[in-house]
Order: sequence, then C-alpha cells, then structure tokens
Amino acid sequence: MQEIVRKISEIYLRYGIRSVTMDDLARELGVSKKTLYLHFKDKNDVVRKVIHYLIENQKCGIQEVLEHPGSNAIDKLMMMTRFFAEHLKNSNASLTYDLQKHYADVWDEVIEFKREEVFKHIMDNINTGISEGLYRDDLNYEIIARAYVSRMEMYQTDLWEPLSRYPLEEVFRTLFIYHIRGIANNNGLNYLDKNMEKWK
Repeated sequence: MQEIVRKISEIYLRYGIRSVTMDDLARELGVSKKTLYLHFKDKNDVVRKVIHYLIENQKCGIQEVLEHPGSNAIDKLMMMTRFFAEHLKNSNASLTYDLQKHYADVWDEVIEFKREEVFKHIMDNINTGISEGLYRDDLNYEIIARAYVSRMEMYQTDLWEPLSRYPLEEVFRTLFIYHIRGIANNNGLNYLDKNMEKWK
C-alpha cells in the first residue's frame, strides 16, 4: 500500500491531480482499476492518502535535519531551508492549484501543517539559537517565525511570479541569509560569514 501511494505521489507531483484519472493511475501502476479500488474508496481517498504521505515525508525530512550531529541552529536552519526548496522544486504548480480548487479540505491540512508544524520548528530553532549564543534575545520571534512560514507559502501563489526568473535554490538561500542577518547577534553573524561558502 505504501509503495502504491509513493508511486501515485510521483505521478501527481509530475502532472497534477485533476488531469490524472483512476484509469491513468491503474495504467501507470500496471494494475487493474479494480485492484486500485481495493486500496482506495475513490479519487478523493487517493488524494487524501497521497497528501498525508507527502506531509509525513516532510516531517521525516525535518526530523533528520534536527538530529544531524555536530550542527548548530544556523546549520540546521540552512539544511531545513534546502530541504524545503528541494521539496517545492519537485512539486508541480498544478498540484497546488488542483488542491486549492477541487480538494479544499485536503489543502487546509497542507496549510495547517505549514502554519503550525513548520512554525513550531522555526520557533524551536530560534530558541536553540538563543541558547547557543547565536541569535539575539530581544525580538518578537512569533512575528518573525510567522513571516518565515508566510514566505514559504508565497511560493505557491501569484506573488511568487516576479521571483520565478531566479533559481529556487538561490531565492531560498538569499532569504535564509536575510533571515539570519536579521536575528543573529555578533557571534551568529561571524559564524554565518565564515561558513557562507559551504552553503552555496
């Protein structure tokens, strides 16, 4: 079942959701449509399970970053930023459009994940950075963390259009540097300057 959901997620990421029928999925997977319906009630069920799978994948990816040995808050935020950029780069714009227009309840789950789960990790990163003596402790970090999450959401809206001529990795790296320069103390800024090369 997990392998089927994984393969369908790759199809949706490539082509979007609306244009892919259950017949298309059965053909791509090399199974009968009847077999497909043994695993899913209908297309809505397929979409929900695929999105849950993608969200769990993101959670696992974030966890790997958080458990990376020998890295401080700045390193971990850079790795997390790269992870998000890679995930978004592999996503088809029509997937987001299809979710928003035709599967609003599933899209709400995606937004909740970003606004709550990702927000929590950014806040944790900030608290870690403060305790490590890398970030300032005199800012309203809820505002900053919410703004960070909002910038990620911007990628999936028309607001991203003016930035679309730049490689996604460059945009995310620039925003990462902008973010760190705004919250780091002198120790953090020195660390950032010394390690810029390894983040290219």
